[in-house]
Amino acid sequence: MTTYKEAGVDVKAGEEMVDRIKPLVRKTFTDGVMTDIGAFGAFFKVDWRAYEDPVLVSSVDGVGTKLKVAFMMDRHDTVGQDLVNHCVNDIAVCGAKPLFFLDYFSTGSLNQDAGFEVIKGFATACQENGCALIGGETAEMPDIYAKGEYDLAGTIVGVVDRKNIIDGSRVESGDVLVAFSSTGLHTNGYSLARHVLLKHHDVHDRPPVLGGQTVGEQLLAVHKSYLDIIDQLCSITDVRALVHVTGGGIPGNTKRVMPEGLTIDVDYDSWERPAIFRLIQDLGNVPEEDMRSAFNLGVGLIAIVPPGEVETVLSSFTDEAPFVIGSVKAV
Repeated sequence: MTTYKEAGVDVKAGEEMVDRIKPLVRKTFTDGVMTDIGAFGAFFKVDWRAYEDPVLVSSVDGVGTKLKVAFMMDRHDTVGQDLVNHCVNDIAVCGAKPLFFLDYFSTGSLNQDAGFEVIKGFATACQENGCALIGGETAEMPDIYAKGEYDLAGTIVGVVDRKNIIDGSRVESGDVLVAFSSTGLHTNGYSLARHVLLKHHDVHDRPPVLGGQTVGEQLLAVHKSYLDIIDQLCSITDVRALVHVTGGGIPGNTKRVMPEGLTIDVDYDSWERPAIFRLIQDLGNVPEEDMRSAFNLGVGLIAIVPPGEVETVLSSFTDEAPFVIGSVKAV
């Protein structure tokens, strides 16, 4: 006789973890949540009276090979935050406010403590962004993942009034690119970063250039949420476009909001890159073109605004210290 547990799937452990996470998840519930976790489907009621012409905006993403660093560090609370914040940013730059988030956590053999930490990260970021964690899936798939490893995916759904959609259609030649700093690599470029850094360092090493932090701590820095910054930007200035700088770097992501016939002119010497990027480039002798396409290089969000409103943006975010990195021009 062979049991399901002997085959690699511990149903009881999964049920126990669901019971452990329920208090965390419930803390994220907003007024629209209609069901507790565990139902076949998650119900969410939107108060459409708050909108003239509401449009739903959604995005799905993962954390990529940043997870490999989490496994090496045996630290699992940050990657859940990364995933939520990444997804929130993707819809926030379209003008949307997040409503709810759904997660997918898959592993070979469930480690309850690691799973709990991941989902705690989801709940923390959902609370910070004002969205509800209304459902998810935990899957045990023996022989798919190496021991102690897992994968994550998440889906965010938000809403924006049609008149408030930000899609880059109003971008004009002469508009200015104002940048807001990242907190590090965020969730992109980790295949290249690991390939270079881990040839020369252990995740627990403290290269002097990193100012006392370990390589692992730098690589696990939480992907920043720009939701509050975007809300304020939209209230004080005429934002023509917003860019979440993810895979593809600054050039690859600004293309998403450039009308035909326009491009960007970026001065890559106009800001100081964080030390982690300099370390990667120096250790790996990485070509500048690859650095620009793989990494955000210290820029997590770009606001494209008319030249007459640049000073308003710069003076309104003294704590964030935004900076001008370039402009829009005709091709």
